[in-house]
Amino acid sequence: MLIAPHNLSEDPLISAKLVRVHSEIADAASAAHRTVESITVIAVSKGHGPSKVRAACASGALHFGESYLQEAIPKMQSLRDLSATWHFIGRLQANKSRAIAEGFDWVHGIDRLKIAERLSAQRPHYAPPLQVCLQVNIAAEPGKAGIAPAAASELARAVAALPKLRLRGLMCILPADLGPELNRQHFASLRRLLEQVNAAGTALDTLSMGMSADFPEAILEGATAIRIGTAIFGPRTLS
Repeated sequence: MLIAPHNLSEDPLISAKLVRVHSEIADAASAAHRTVESITVIAVSKGHGPSKVRAACASGALHFGESYLQEAIPKMQSLRDLSATWHFIGRLQANKSRAIAEGFDWVHGIDRLKIAERLSAQRPHYAPPLQVCLQVNIAAEPGKAGIAPAAASELARAVAALPKLRLRGLMCILPADLGPELNRQHFASLRRLLEQVNAAGTALDTLSMGMSADFPEAILEGATAIRIGTAIFGPRTLS
């Protein structure tokens, strides 16, 4: 759900950027005959320190995305007092799966059953199921992460059966600088793929697609979660 800014931020620049992003989301949602409440904004805070996360939270952001585990874990621990939902959006490695399973609420990049099985086995018994998405290489980029579209239904069935995971949807990352028309074509392909997977018996409700440069096109094609970093926080400030 999209939450409008409600408090003054400690960082006026972040507050202003969030207002601009919310305005663009509202415009795209209106053009798609959708409500802003149907769109979750994940503020991608990788490369930015805890103070910027606090500032974004003060301006209404509730969901935050991290990719680098060594950076994310201490940051998240220092922000335990926030009512934040944490999304892991980076490349998943088997030797780091336990920390992800223990510390995050969502994982957006599953493309191997082995990783999903590890996350399920390592999710604490007292924690709710980990919300997950399958990453699809929808643009068929050589060497890039993500499953081929043809493999989505089979992997979805297997992941949905794991006890400590809740399979929510599909995720993609497009190549840079494709342009709005090609962006929309690829996003539409992911939407149709989700419909096909659901027709095969899986109940998915999440399309995690769109980033700072292409989120309006993603919204037009049905995105329910958009991952916005630079447009909110500016260039990364941490290594």
